[in-house]
Amino acid sequence: MPAPAQRSSEDEDGTSKAEDGKPDSDPSSPLHPSRSFPVLLAVGALGVSCVMTQLALMRELLGVFSGNELVLGVVLGNWLLLMGLGAWLGRAADKLRNPLAVLVVMQILVAVLPLLQVFLLRVLRNVIFVRGAAVGVNETVLSTFILLTPYCLVAGYALTLACWLLARAAGAPGIGRVYIADSLGSIVGGVLFSFVLVRFLDHAGILVYPAVLNLLFAAVVSLRAGHRRLSAIATALAIAVLAVAILVDLDGFSTQLQYRRQHIVARANSPYGKLLVTESDGQFDFIENGIPLTSTRDDQHVEETVHYAMAQRPDARKVLLVGGGIAGTAREILKYNVSRVDYVELDPIILEFGRNFLPENLADHRIQIINTDGRLFIRQTGEKYDAVIVDVPEPSTAQLNRFFTVEFLAEVKRALSPGGVVSFALGHYENYVSPELARMLASAYQSLKQSFPNVLVIPGGRVFFLASAGPLFNDIASRIEQQGIKTKLMNRHYLDAMLTADRLSDVQRAIAQPAALNTDFSPVLYFYHLRHWMSQFQVGFGVLQALLLVLLGVYLVRLRGAAVVLFASGFAGTALEIVLLLAFQVLCGSVYHQVGIIVTIFMAGLALGATIANGSLNDRDATRPDIGCRSASRVLAFLSFAVTGYALLLPLVLPLLNRAGDAAASLFFIKAAITLLTLALAMLVGMQFPPANRLEFDGTVAGASRLYTADFVGAFLGALLVSTLLIPLIGVAGVCLLTAALNFLGGAMIQFRKAKI
Repeated sequence: MPAPAQRSSEDEDGTSKAEDGKPDSDPSSPLHPSRSFPVLLAVGALGVSCVMTQLALMRELLGVFSGNELVLGVVLGNWLLLMGLGAWLGRAADKLRNPLAVLVVMQILVAVLPLLQVFLLRVLRNVIFVRGAAVGVNETVLSTFILLTPYCLVAGYALTLACWLLARAAGAPGIGRVYIADSLGSIVGGVLFSFVLVRFLDHAGILVYPAVLNLLFAAVVSLRAGHRRLSAIATALAIAVLAVAILVDLDGFSTQLQYRRQHIVARANSPYGKLLVTESDGQFDFIENGIPLTSTRDDQHVEETVHYAMAQRPDARKVLLVGGGIAGTAREILKYNVSRVDYVELDPIILEFGRNFLPENLADHRIQIINTDGRLFIRQTGEKYDAVIVDVPEPSTAQLNRFFTVEFLAEVKRALSPGGVVSFALGHYENYVSPELARMLASAYQSLKQSFPNVLVIPGGRVFFLASAGPLFNDIASRIEQQGIKTKLMNRHYLDAMLTADRLSDVQRAIAQPAALNTDFSPVLYFYHLRHWMSQFQVGFGVLQALLLVLLGVYLVRLRGAAVVLFASGFAGTALEIVLLLAFQVLCGSVYHQVGIIVTIFMAGLALGATIANGSLNDRDATRPDIGCRSASRVLAFLSFAVTGYALLLPLVLPLLNRAGDAAASLFFIKAAITLLTLALAMLVGMQFPPANRLEFDGTVAGASRLYTADFVGAFLGALLVSTLLIPLIGVAGVCLLTAALNFLGGAMIQFRKAKI
């Protein structure tokens, strides 16, 4: 590859620069290596803001758009796509008259936009959409796209602009330093959000921290560049944001506007979501992420959850309840002659609010509260229970799907005493079983049959599944009456109306159809649930979707060179990280802080890999100037093939970990193994950016723009497709094979290119 011609010029702002990609030699220039540190600090602050804003907005958007896996995929996908578009727009950054001033303005916008977005999201939700109604798929895609556009375009553009500034100061390695600084900032932001701030602050309060940080760094950068007016503006805004945060309850004010017709008596953020308690005429409603959890007058939910199962084993002595205890199910179980109810609940804030507002539901000494993940508890417990009642939400995410899989049901069987019964509910049945609901019911039935010879399906308000190695009985009303149990709703009249011949026939026809088994690493049930949810809306292919699809197709067709590798690398990073997170949740339980550690390890691996590769290429270029593109091509091809091999080995390793056992030592080994697998993946992905940049760098900003765009677009497709479609359809093994094929193709293209150099 011929070296670019060496030229020098002077910017209109008086900043001298070399256009051959070599460092600027003027010590007074803001672009000189000795003065580039403030720009790296600004990039680090941008990384802090990006990860905190992404986490806060995703949690807020879950509350607005029903909180299922599709919403997560759409939000994360739109985020990455728009960041990529912003990075692509940054290709014109080298034409700016005053790039440092523009970077400062971008950083000011990055600071204030998230707070505005959260406020508008809460205030406008019930103005734009019907209050209380679910938001459809098309509306979710369009509204999240519009909401995220300003911040993501600005942040993506700022990254490319910083790459150009550092490239003028330090040549090609400067772009690698931007990647490293951004990754380090993301680590800091992720740790602060997940382990510190979310414990004590609401989302508005959390976003004040990255806002002030970015405003202060914007003031420093602009002052170093001689832009005193911009520095004063940034400083004044930082003081104003702090003052407003101290003097005004931003979260309380905006939340009350969002729920203006309800009286909010308590609100809090936990690591698992935003929880509200509202009160109306003495009725308390618990709402998490916008989804109603329970109500003090929901007798149907409580009594059906308890009595269908307990009527099968009225002499049960020990009962395990997974979720739902604050609603009154634990207390309802005590109507039978049980000696102990072990109630497992993951979120400590739910327990705290339950004790505060519904103390009578948890006060009995026979109720033992266990604050941990339900699946992890069942996997590790040595207790034997006469009944296990699983009262968790429907499998709208892979996280919830873990409580409906073949493997989980086998673990429940081991925790049951001989002849014990397990119960869970799935789907709402009025008087018609839709094809989508039938697939869900059939998959759940077939999965239960793998562990239990006897399965009874009851079409109540929800469809209840009872399973046991012992006998099961249809005459629920008689068995409740024999025990002298007093109920408000579950009497003979109610049950005769619910368990009619036509309703029983409907569910029998549904479960008789063929259906795929729902397993940990092929979670088809949450895909069926997603299709069932989507069937409630008119899902059309609109102008926006068509335009995005055309633009994406054109972009992919035009991908060339190192950008192909980074596209495949971005896809691998998100796709295989999702696989590893799924494996961690399945094998170790949803221990949130440990999952947060896995994500943090991934970001650290990106930074470490990029640092190693950037330093290695710098040393080679210094000692052997002729090494050039051929060396970078060789390294990049090797890394692509290494990711290919990693993706092929991963589906072989995870089942081996699943067989490692349930003891504490085995669990520690599994956690350590997944941590190392995460670190290895992240380092391979992070190491690809510096050699790719070495290949693409031509002294202009275009190369960095192409690479960041390719990385973001690949990550966009990995996030959107893998979490919502590919894992349920083709399983973990299929996702790994697809990822391997993409990275092998990228490595082969680089090898071919190297041969022509």
